[in-house]
Amino acid sequence: MPVFRNKWTPLFLSNFLGVYNDNLVKNCIIFIAVGWVLPRWMTQSQLISMVSASLVVPYLFLSPIAGRLAVIYSKKKVFRLCKLLEIPVLFVACVAFYFQWVMVAVFVVLLMGILSCLYSPSKYSLIRDIGGENGVSFGSGVFEMMAFLGILIGTVTASIVSDIYSTWIAFSLFIGLAVLGYLITRSIQAEELPENKDGVGTLNPVRFLVVSYRFASEHTHVNSAVFGASAFWLIGGMLQMNLVIHCKHFYHTSNTVTGMVMACAAIGIALGCWAAGRISGKEVKKGLILIGIAGMSLLFFLLTFFHLPMGLFVCCIFSVAFMGGLFQIPCLSMLQNAHLGRKLGDMIGYLNLITFAFVLLGTLFFSLTTYFTAENSFAVFGVILTFCLIVTGYFLLKSPEFWKETKAMIVPSKTHNL
Repeated sequence: MPVFRNKWTPLFLSNFLGVYNDNLVKNCIIFIAVGWVLPRWMTQSQLISMVSASLVVPYLFLSPIAGRLAVIYSKKKVFRLCKLLEIPVLFVACVAFYFQWVMVAVFVVLLMGILSCLYSPSKYSLIRDIGGENGVSFGSGVFEMMAFLGILIGTVTASIVSDIYSTWIAFSLFIGLAVLGYLITRSIQAEELPENKDGVGTLNPVRFLVVSYRFASEHTHVNSAVFGASAFWLIGGMLQMNLVIHCKHFYHTSNTVTGMVMACAAIGIALGCWAAGRISGKEVKKGLILIGIAGMSLLFFLLTFFHLPMGLFVCCIFSVAFMGGLFQIPCLSMLQNAHLGRKLGDMIGYLNLITFAFVLLGTLFFSLTTYFTAENSFAVFGVILTFCLIVTGYFLLKSPEFWKETKAMIVPSKTHNL
């Protein structure tokens, strides 16, 4: 007998708890480990970059394997196994925090990144299995909303734990959340398509990338969806890292206040994702893509060239995150709605590979920009603005369809008014 009456609830909750635990551990390292004895070659900014990179590097090499797992095995079983393996990994995290071993803590983040990579295509593919074609936009919107609520609460929890640090509180959270996440994952009910064990695939990341790009090119807007969703994470990753530097250096805030600002960004994205899902209904509203990226560009212009008061700065961060949510959901919905069958698992693996290549690129640009500008956070905002303008140009030039749908959403038709 199912524990949850709503068919979506176990998937949404398991996604929330997984993201929450990932961000709790990552941000505990960022907030707490900076006070440990760091290697001589490592600065605080480099530690932030290393922790962020460790969570995403696995996606560059293991996405082909993860995609194949979602094609040839039960997605529910893959998800459950990875969540079970997460429990011993968190025990290693407890050991690292107890002895203040920085590199072991970074290694834990790498292991968590590996597990998240392996179950990601299975987890995302379950959206269509549970909701069907008409539930893609709603499921994607709430799914992403829960993910960013996980980022929100994980970030806030880490900032509070760092200011009132107790190893036993941290240990209880790490292990307790991992166990709870595994138990909820076991309650997921979905009607999966038959497993495709005869499908031809490749585990070579380079060949997988080429084959996937060609396959995606045969389906309308799939590559555009992948590029858009990946660009969103590049922009969001750079923003999150830069908030730590900007709040401390420019506003001289505590860890808790910095965490609250980052939480406002997570709330903004979550609400933007929810709003995009509500606006879209049973359709995919591609017009939201240009609205979202144009809004982000304008707001990053303000953040780059104006020294804003703290309150106005927080409002801008919330707004740019909200626009990011509006931009992200139609990109994901286009991919989910592309009628790919079991190949959806491979395409989500392809999406993950491109996404985290972009995230790693963003981490590199953040590290280089802060290095050459003496950690000038305004310069980082300028780099993010440049990426937003590139993405805007891509969608304007890629297909007139996106611009036409955007105009239709903004300007009511004369026929309708008559």
